Amino acid sequence: MRIKGVILHLESTVMPIDGHTETAPGARAVIRYFKEKDLGLAIVSHQNCASVQKMINQMSFISQADVDVISGQEDLSDRISINDPVQLAAEKMDLPLERILAVAGDPAILNDAQKNGAMTVLIDPSGPAANDTVGGHIRISHLENLIPVARMGIPLPAGKLPNDLLRKFLNQFVFDDPSIIINPGVGEDTAAVDVEPEEVLVLKSDPITFATDSIGQYAVLINANDIATSGAKPRWLLTTLLFPSGVTPAEISQVIDELKVFCRKWDITLCGGHTEITDAVNRPVVTGMMAGTVSRSHLIDKRMMAPGDRVLMTKGVAVEGTAIIAREFGERLKGLGMKASEIDSSAKFLANISIITEAQIAAGFEATSAMHDVTEGGLATALEELSIAGGHRIKINVDAIPVYDQTRKISRLLDINPMGLIGSGSLLICCREPACEDLMKAIGRAGIDINCIGEVFHPGQGIKAEMDGKSAPWPQFETDEITKLF
Repeated sequence: MRIKGVILHLESTVMPIDGHTETAPGARAVIRYFKEKDLGLAIVSHQNCASVQKMINQMSFISQADVDVISGQEDLSDRISINDPVQLAAEKMDLPLERILAVAGDPAILNDAQKNGAMTVLIDPSGPAANDTVGGHIRISHLENLIPVARMGIPLPAGKLPNDLLRKFLNQFVFDDPSIIINPGVGEDTAAVDVEPEEVLVLKSDPITFATDSIGQYAVLINANDIATSGAKPRWLLTTLLFPSGVTPAEISQVIDELKVFCRKWDITLCGGHTEITDAVNRPVVTGMMAGTVSRSHLIDKRMMAPGDRVLMTKGVAVEGTAIIAREFGERLKGLGMKASEIDSSAKFLANISIITEAQIAAGFEATSAMHDVTEGGLATALEELSIAGGHRIKINVDAIPVYDQTRKISRLLDINPMGLIGSGSLLICCREPACEDLMKAIGRAGIDINCIGEVFHPGQGIKAEMDGKSAPWPQFETDEITKLF
């Protein structure tokens, strides 16, 4: 939410007393704050404009020159409902409702504006001292409480995230991992973790650059996925958050909230990092560094793969790429004829980009010789990487590779190859042949699709592909197919 203008219901900022008006407590500071932040200001009222102007003239801290728009009773026709003054004022300010902060003491004035995308604030003196939400409106008990609400929608200058906001965001997290010696906080530039009881510490770092929607979720899961492929438990996360100039605290808060939710879901502790606003990026970038632990005897090393091992694949090709494209390029897909329901179902693939569950199941089988998650470059690149890391050629039955209908359609419409499309959510597992069926059943019981797509061949590097029982070329991609769309 980025605020460009504020619409105040006049009766919410003044109090009629003995035939004259007095300013509601906090109104002076609020108006001054809006002026300092160069926000457009509109006053709406059920009185006529002349009465509104007279009341404004009685206020010592505001003049008509400070008000961009006055909307009074004469602006309304018999056909326009009580909610319409907010929309009328927004139109006069030449601002969409998505860029408006609307403030009133009567929810009836705010309801339509809230439905149409405005940030709405209900002033309720009987409400709780701490701001809360009621009926979709932010509820405040006093007008001066509007300043921190508005601040969340006002772009920040370049530089480090202000300390008070950092403290507020970090206070959402619970740091109850006894191995964390130094927790993240204002003035803490490092994290300290006690790893003495552990045999092996597994480390991973990965930036999230393709996605902008749900970027916090990606940051947790993409890094945790790689940790899980070693048989380790993802435990600690550090993040560097870079936001473009003009970002608002609310937009930063959304990313941090996603980090909190998905760290909590997978029992991961966010133990440090850095947040900065900079013109070095033109969209949010989150770089995560994940650490996990595993006993040495249970560490899965890709070099353990051997000829005859079966190559299994969970879910389907390009789970992550399908979700990103649906979320970032939905309008383009609509223009190419894809149904809204298909785009929506594709966007929901985001819920399946974790491979932690199947990796943990596979790690419990001694027969599991290697694991590798599909990321940038898609399945084609991931299998090449698995072959190189494991030191063996891999034979793949192309006909056995699962491709979801949505992925196939998106790829056809955008002229991209799903085999080279970023694919977090799919896990490649190498398993000794005698245990293959039991492992597939165990993962299937967890509600996760799994297919056998090939087997490990003799020592070496590369992919031997077959289609319809005949030798087939294996595609190679210098860059991920999704880069064609940006």
